[in-house]
Amino acid sequence: MKITIIVGLFLLVVAGGVAYQKMQNDPMELATSYVFEQPRTLAPFTLADQFGNSFTNQTLQGKWSLFFIGYTACPDVCPTTLNKLAAAYPKLQKIASNVQVVFVSADPKRDTQAKRLDYINFFNKDFKAVSAEHTDLFPFSRDLGFVYAMVGDDSDYQVDHSASYVLVSPRVEKIAVFKTKPQPGQLPQIVNAELIADFAQIVASWH
Repeated sequence: MKITIIVGLFLLVVAGGVAYQKMQNDPMELATSYVFEQPRTLAPFTLADQFGNSFTNQTLQGKWSLFFIGYTACPDVCPTTLNKLAAAYPKLQKIASNVQVVFVSADPKRDTQAKRLDYINFFNKDFKAVSAEHTDLFPFSRDLGFVYAMVGDDSDYQVDHSASYVLVSPRVEKIAVFKTKPQPGQLPQIVNAELIADFAQIVASWH
């Protein structure tokens, strides 16, 4: 009788271990994002936020940081994206209270501290709006995987830029990219429901 009980308990432990291992190895079913197999720590950087405060690697420690690049004079993608992020933000906070949204201006010449402050306050006062001179901004953007380029002459120029989001973990590691899904006749966008669902899975699986 004792042997039977011991064998039964042993089988339960083995079954539980197999189930746990399967759960750990099962891939996430992500709708709009790609998670890097090997997260990469961001290189040291120094930017400034909308209040003139220094924005560095240390600013990201202990927080989930969702980055988006653009510029305040952007006619369509940036305001649409920031409106969507402002709508998604309360649900993202319920998943991780330490989440922050960071708008990176790729137009430091025109996007002064005051302009970034007014611009980001229109969407959400909790968001960060950071920038720097191109000598610092370009390597930082490239490290995140963003690209941008000035298009046009003199002061009448536009900025071509990435439309994806990049997620940085509380360990200041680039961990995932949320990608747009192009649709004919529409701006490239990331669906909020998919963003929120993917973010929840990534946070839950992070260790």
